[in-house]
Amino acid sequence: MTKMRVNYLGNLRCDVEHLASGSHIETDAPVDNKGKGEKFSPTDLLCVSLVTCILTTIAIAAEERGWKFEGATGDFEKIMVGPPRRVGEVAITLTIPSHDYTDEIKSKIERYVQACPVSRSLHPDLQKTVTIKFV
Repeated sequence: MTKMRVNYLGNLRCDVEHLASGSHIETDAPVDNKGKGEKFSPTDLLCVSLVTCILTTIAIAAEERGWKFEGATGDFEKIMVGPPRRVGEVAITLTIPSHDYTDEIKSKIERYVQACPVSRSLHPDLQKTVTIKFV
């Protein structure tokens, strides 16, 4: 089990510590919700979790199958809706070097997008729009 600690620092900012490694992430409320927008917001991190989980899930499958996956990137846009205020959509573009992937490998990669644990954990009302560009 992974353990973390969140310390509220004041001024709508938190510090998150990953206790096993000692690494830290700071969050800030976004400008459109009374914050300074100087750090990732909690809803940004939700989207970051989704995109990094998708890339990591594909990378694990690629490693197990001997496919190259280095150089893949994920860009996303977070779209807020409300009321109540929430993330309504995450529009993701994955850019993946094709490494001469066959159509079968590309199809498997497209299926792995839906297999990540974060995607499976999010409410079904959250729209996840994923575009994959093999370059």
